[in-house]
Amino acid sequence: MQLQLDSQFFMSIVFLGFVGLLCRLYTSLVENPNRLRSKLMKQGISGPPPTILLGNIVDIKKARSTTSNSPSFEIPVSHNCASVILPLFDKWKEQYGQVFMFSLGNRQILCVSQPDIVRDITTCTSLDLGKPSYQQKQLGPLLGQGVLTSNGTTWVHQRKILAPELYMEKVKGMMNIISESAISLLNLWKSRTEAEGGVADIKIDEYMRNFSGDVISRACFGSNYSKGEEIFLKLGALQEIMSWKNVSIGIPGMRYLPTKTNREAWKLEKEVKKLILQGVKERKETSFEKHLLQMVLEGARNSNTSQEAIDRFIVDNCKNIYLAGYETTAVAATWCLMLLASNQNWHDRVRTEVLEICRGSIPDFNMLCKMKQLTMVIHESLRLYPPVAVVSRQAFKDMKFGNIDVPKGFNLWIMVVTLHTDPDIWGDDANKFNPERFANGTIGACKLPHMYMPFGVGPRVCLGQNLAMVELKMLVALILSKFTFSLSPRYVHSPTLRLLIEPEHGVHLLVKKL
Repeated sequence: MQLQLDSQFFMSIVFLGFVGLLCRLYTSLVENPNRLRSKLMKQGISGPPPTILLGNIVDIKKARSTTSNSPSFEIPVSHNCASVILPLFDKWKEQYGQVFMFSLGNRQILCVSQPDIVRDITTCTSLDLGKPSYQQKQLGPLLGQGVLTSNGTTWVHQRKILAPELYMEKVKGMMNIISESAISLLNLWKSRTEAEGGVADIKIDEYMRNFSGDVISRACFGSNYSKGEEIFLKLGALQEIMSWKNVSIGIPGMRYLPTKTNREAWKLEKEVKKLILQGVKERKETSFEKHLLQMVLEGARNSNTSQEAIDRFIVDNCKNIYLAGYETTAVAATWCLMLLASNQNWHDRVRTEVLEICRGSIPDFNMLCKMKQLTMVIHESLRLYPPVAVVSRQAFKDMKFGNIDVPKGFNLWIMVVTLHTDPDIWGDDANKFNPERFANGTIGACKLPHMYMPFGVGPRVCLGQNLAMVELKMLVALILSKFTFSLSPRYVHSPTLRLLIEPEHGVHLLVKKL
């Protein structure tokens, strides 16, 4: 009898636990999302109806799979990148307006392209608006999750570790590293062209990654830069796992399941952490100039937190350096060279400028600053193919932007790639390559300058933008001073969105030594 009572009691506990779990799931997946959405619906904001559990994930994946099967073998004339990589968002914008909402799993997102609201979001300095929690939880293995708060040089929810003017001094101190890395690439291309009869058909993507990776590796790890290369290789594998190809990461609880993808990500995360901390230890034991890694170490040293928190701070910021200083720069350089290769007029104009300014010498910082034509081309390239497609933020409290009351917990998305080619902002030639629009700088390039944000805009602008611009100018200037190039017949124009906007099949150039 007692055994039967114990069994009944146990089954009752299991049943109650199961009911409690169902209630909790209902609250998380249905009640809370509906409550948040209803607050915006009362303000006249709508969007595509979501399904339980998946939200609009299936629609997004279906739209992406449809467009990814239609690459172009012709030299691109129109560069409407948004319609290729995120076609459904253009459709939703037309259907629901400049402000609409959609769902990724139980994650509620407000997509914004209305200029005044974009300005309010991008200029907001409140810590109630910050990095989305889903990025910290799901992309944390790649992007890093937190920073320390010490001596006024860091922000909570952000990754700023040094004032911009001080960071520029660091960049100037890296000019030799940048030029040496670029010259190494030139020597490889020289060997290729000579070995292939004067003209080489080169897929440039890996060369761009090797260049930017070499810069960051040398800046962080000095003579032991091979450590940085190994870290970047593993972070690249993590980037592939965490990319938009795996939209299912938005499904609630998916990141906790021991799937093959998750197990691989967990393994890579541990290996990256171990390699970074080993590299930091070895770097501390030698004397070195104050470059990128030193900035991170100084921020950690001035804190009064635990060693575990300091290690996490160092690892997270090294991951952010990878994305901002390595992969982003490499992808931007790839698109820039593609555009120069397909626009011979600008190819020749920029070369003429480079030769006049440098007169056969390696450009220094002041020379790079004088290269107006090159700067215009880089800005136009970043407009048409911004490395990051979306700027995302989360409201940690109820907030107001423009005339919209955004409830706590909602994520805000600014579709950079869409804003950069909006005819209402950039004119009828918004999808055309026209660097002349930047003749008066970024301020005079369009009707609403704050809508140009390849590195973000406002107080949360990417700290690495100065390094990226110097790297791009140095690399492109040196290439143009030594080579002429055009698009190869093997080039297939097919932009795709992983974590960054990349050429799915790479960029092939016909390269000839001058």
